[in-house]
Amino acid sequence: MDGTDTGGSDADSVRDGSGVPFDVFSRNCPSRGTLEHVTGRWGSLTLGALYRGSLRFNELRRRIDGVSEKMLSQTLHALERDGLVHREAQPTNPPRVDYELTALGREVTGQLLGLIHLVQGRMPEVLDARGRYDGARGA
Repeated sequence: MDGTDTGGSDADSVRDGSGVPFDVFSRNCPSRGTLEHVTGRWGSLTLGALYRGSLRFNELRRRIDGVSEKMLSQTLHALERDGLVHREAQPTNPPRVDYELTALGREVTGQLLGLIHLVQGRMPEVLDARGRYDGARGA
């Protein structure tokens, strides 16, 4: 073990309004939904794309190769609802909508980018492991 607490709650944990500690491992904990929004494919890519600054919807869509308009819209709504993304509509014709990270979104994304960079940097090892796995199973 590396000493990281991965389960249960303790007396110093953050609590909800009723005094119940947040515990992502608990089925009903609201943090589980936010974790899903942040770590899902489109959520993590959206947050990562916004880390360098504000982008318009179509700029985001071009930056996140493969995301559909519908999925990007749903992702942005979820991240905005969680307080990670701020949406600003400009009263222009045609309307202009900009998206940017909130302070909380920047903090979360900073942590997420560490994971993204780690995975990208270790891809040779991942690809080797996949090759060994597939070779052992005749794939």
